[in-house]
Amino acid sequence: MTAATSPATNRTDLKPVLVFDSGIGGLTVLREARVLMPERGFIYVADDAGFPYGGWEEGALQERIIALFARLLAEQAPELCIIACNTAFTLAGAALREAFPDMTFVGTVPAIKPAAERTRSGLVSVLATPGTVKRAYTRDLIQSFASQCHVRLVGSENLARMAEAYIRGEPVSEEAVKAEILPCFIEKDGRRTDIVVLACTHYPFMANLFRKYAPWPVDWLDPAEAIARQARRLVPFVRDALQHPEDQDFAIFTSGNPDFATRRLMQGFGLRA
Repeated sequence: MTAATSPATNRTDLKPVLVFDSGIGGLTVLREARVLMPERGFIYVADDAGFPYGGWEEGALQERIIALFARLLAEQAPELCIIACNTAFTLAGAALREAFPDMTFVGTVPAIKPAAERTRSGLVSVLATPGTVKRAYTRDLIQSFASQCHVRLVGSENLARMAEAYIRGEPVSEEAVKAEILPCFIEKDGRRTDIVVLACTHYPFMANLFRKYAPWPVDWLDPAEAIARQARRLVPFVRDALQHPEDQDFAIFTSGNPDFATRRLMQGFGLRA
């Protein structure tokens, strides 16, 4: 697909890209998207008032997400929306596209297809939230792309919260991390798990701990770069636009009241909160 170009354009003429997540996990995607779209502004939206999504009833959560986007699209008028949350997109992605047909949505789904293509042992684990694990969307991905593999789905109740705490600088115990990741590691007929799909955008923040505490080396598959590449393909490229100054980007928290550690974290990512 050839990127669109236009004559020299004032930076303020370019619509921003909106990145949405239940919390701060979508910052992993924002980081990659900034590299590929330096001319664009970014709005980061964290639904911290609804976090974590794993405990929500599906119908209520879908209604919440649709209502949030009705307001966000009216107020912010983005060029494109990245749903940087597996739980949100596997549940509400189709409904968002139906409700807002004039908006382009780039979703986040478990990276089961690339995992199936890369595995040598045929043993793949998907580390996700309970909501993503139980979603029919996830099962369909396995059936479509990984039927020849043994895929273990591991739903973690605690990792998203742990990742939020860890990225804010709070301590996380070795025992707590091991308890969440060890179910991903299986041995079967002389073979071992060799790929773990990180099916929550929060989890890559803890990848260094996962590697440290894993019983053997595996490929921890982070989808952030692939999501950003897809967004870049869909966002018109303006050849002569000046690089966007990061201090103009901002974050929206649905609680309206992020704590000091969160505001400081946002500033570290070049976002006003």
